[in-house]
Amino acid sequence: MPRPTKRAPERGNARQRLLEAASEAIRAKGYAATSVDELCRAAAVTKGSFFHHFASKEALGVAAANQWTEATTAFFAAAPYHAPDDALDRVLAYVAFRKSIIAGDLAAFTCLAGTMVQEVYASSPAIRDACAESIFGHAATLEADLGDAMRARGIAGDWTAESLARHTQTVIQGAFVLAKAGNDPALARESLDHLDRYIRLLFGLGGPNTEQASS
Repeated sequence: MPRPTKRAPERGNARQRLLEAASEAIRAKGYAATSVDELCRAAAVTKGSFFHHFASKEALGVAAANQWTEATTAFFAAAPYHAPDDALDRVLAYVAFRKSIIAGDLAAFTCLAGTMVQEVYASSPAIRDACAESIFGHAATLEADLGDAMRARGIAGDWTAESLARHTQTVIQGAFVLAKAGNDPALARESLDHLDRYIRLLFGLGGPNTEQASS
């Protein structure tokens, strides 16, 4: 998802400014490296105001993940990949759309939930569960189209629409990790090209991103 527009300190309430500051900072350098003092400075609020709105840094993390879920749900619901009439075309358009928004610096397109859960999955079950709701909830939005595409093409096997939907998120979150490791967004876009090829192969399609084997 593209980086949200920063609010000027005088705009919005303190809680919202803190959540926006958290989304910026955590995606840029991680949860552990983001301090309460830093967030207060970025949001132009006092530490007392922080603890008025959030009982702890962990509570802020949960709220930030929940807000991320709400914002990304709306963002993807309005995205153009829903337009094609054919279900498989919608799935492939989703992959293409995800590739198209991998642009700018790493913090601008990587996932807040994916970033946080890698750090806190063992130390903060509350944040882990909020991040899981975001990631698995987004995966679930693909299940209906994948199921329709399987039925339309008579696809059956030891995998399901649900498992393939989850796999798309495995690739996307892994692509973000590779991009961070290599400090290169092109590595993430490359992974989305492979996801496109994989889905086409599962459904017996060729296409511009699939090399046809010579006989």
